[in-house]
Amino acid sequence: MTPKVYFIDFCTGTSETLPQKLSRLILSAGIDQIDFQDKFVAIKIHFGELGNMAHLRSGYARVLIDIIKDLGGKPFLTDANTLYIGSRKNALDHLETAYLNGFTPYSTGAHVLIADGLKGTDDVAVPVHGGEYVKEAYIGRAIMDADIVISLNHFKGHEEAGFGGALKNLGMGSGSGRGKRDMHDACRPVVDAEKCIGCGACSRICAHGAPVVTDGLCHVDWNKCAGCGRCLDACPVKALEADDHNAALYLNYKIAEYAKAVVDGRPHFHISLVRDVSPYCDCHAENDVPIVPDVGMFASFDPVALDLACAEAVIAQPVMPNSKLARANRPDLDNLTAAFPHTSWRSQIEHGKKIGLGEDRYELVKI
Repeated sequence: MTPKVYFIDFCTGTSETLPQKLSRLILSAGIDQIDFQDKFVAIKIHFGELGNMAHLRSGYARVLIDIIKDLGGKPFLTDANTLYIGSRKNALDHLETAYLNGFTPYSTGAHVLIADGLKGTDDVAVPVHGGEYVKEAYIGRAIMDADIVISLNHFKGHEEAGFGGALKNLGMGSGSGRGKRDMHDACRPVVDAEKCIGCGACSRICAHGAPVVTDGLCHVDWNKCAGCGRCLDACPVKALEADDHNAALYLNYKIAEYAKAVVDGRPHFHISLVRDVSPYCDCHAENDVPIVPDVGMFASFDPVALDLACAEAVIAQPVMPNSKLARANRPDLDNLTAAFPHTSWRSQIEHGKKIGLGEDRYELVKI
């Protein structure tokens, strides 16, 4: 059967608020088909890096949490720690960031659990059935301890994956420290000495001390490099490139396989909000101008079909003036590819279908 993706726009009037519309979408999409009674429910969400203003507001999470509680479930909000320098590298900073960005138990109605513990080492090795690139995925323990997984996603662009939606939220976002290293292991950087200006932007963004500038030139210690790719985007003159030109493809394949490890064998449901479509991940402290106008809210039991529906909705939108997309000026490319031409967003979808995570087709049901 062709999976259904449910859609509702952001337009509101005096008769219905935006939270009420989101609630109507979630229920229309059939979340109540899941048995939540006395079940632990992991709501995988991105709390946003401090300084980022594009991440989802906590009020959206409150809507979902209230529905799950009404259905008898025990929800908690969760995300795993990051590899790079920032405000979410360990559980204490991560919790503080979540609270500062509005995700307190008092505003959302649920507690926050950092999935992979204090230092990103509390994980579970999960077999990936049908995996081609990952045999065991290292997933944050709190996520794997849950009975049900719900992904609540901010759909946006991404500098390496092409876009961030349900698959990336579940795959990359659920991976522990060693899981994230596993997914990024093809992204190790090499330096073009002729381009390097020795500015040190790469070393400042790295949490592991891999890039070092000596005598005006960057050198990368691959023994320290986690492969996260942040230095590639931080370099103002593009002197750093991934050692493997297929790195973006391998990253997306592994994201899909990690997402499959997260959802296999238990109920799951997925919600994506296509608004404030920043070109970069919410892991950035900055978010830049949205590349397209706000579209709407989507929900489905199929994360692959959901991501495809959101991607095609973004591609159908006009380009926002003064955005990275407008500055790129690539009318020959679709809206997601034009922002970062070295990426291949479709590879997430294609590989997700190939490994049995979902379908690359959908029936759009407008609410």
